[in-house]
Amino acid sequence: MLVCIPNVLDAAQLVSLRERLERANEAWVDGRVTAGYQGAPVKFNQQVDERSDVAHACQRIVVSAIERNPTFISAVLPNVVYPPMFNRYSQDMKFGAHVDGSVRIHPRDGRKLRTDVSATLFLTNPGDYDGGELQIEDTYGRQSIKLAAGDMVVYPATSLHQVAPITRGVRTACFFWVQSLIRDDGQRALLYEMDGAIQRLNQTGADEQARRSLIGSYHNLVRQWSET
Repeated sequence: MLVCIPNVLDAAQLVSLRERLERANEAWVDGRVTAGYQGAPVKFNQQVDERSDVAHACQRIVVSAIERNPTFISAVLPNVVYPPMFNRYSQDMKFGAHVDGSVRIHPRDGRKLRTDVSATLFLTNPGDYDGGELQIEDTYGRQSIKLAAGDMVVYPATSLHQVAPITRGVRTACFFWVQSLIRDDGQRALLYEMDGAIQRLNQTGADEQARRSLIGSYHNLVRQWSET
């Protein structure tokens, strides 16, 4: 399930992130330092050292925003969020076709985190650069994603995807992974659709008993499918 989520960051949060990242200087390193066996040969970008102070400050802004975003919570059903990371692509940089690694080691406590969902939060407006589309292979073919600054896309971490070469400007983004309460993408999709239907019924003041029944079914499915 691929879901685009608008306005994850507001204008003030975007300004704060951009200013911090622009001042990062020596914190920017070769993106291949965190690439696995498959990704290293096709990854050509830069990213902020996830151990740096600027990374930690920017992580707090992003985590605060996604924790309050109802669409993110509904679509992803997060259990553990890997600390957000930040990358940039300039002229001719790209990230070739790859599938994200299935397990990440949490940098703060060393625990293993299964990557169920991948997320990209765009920090540069699409008019400021050419190329750089996030191209994701899903059930309906290749989806080319290039969103406004502050918007985010979430998609199954099992997806083959790539970042097209930059031909003008610089593309800056935040990326991270989530271990969901619900491992199976099909089950997450059903729950997301059900939650959306519940919200629409709440807004229309539909039959209260029917809404209670549907809400109960939703939570019972989460209870049955959840791995925690």
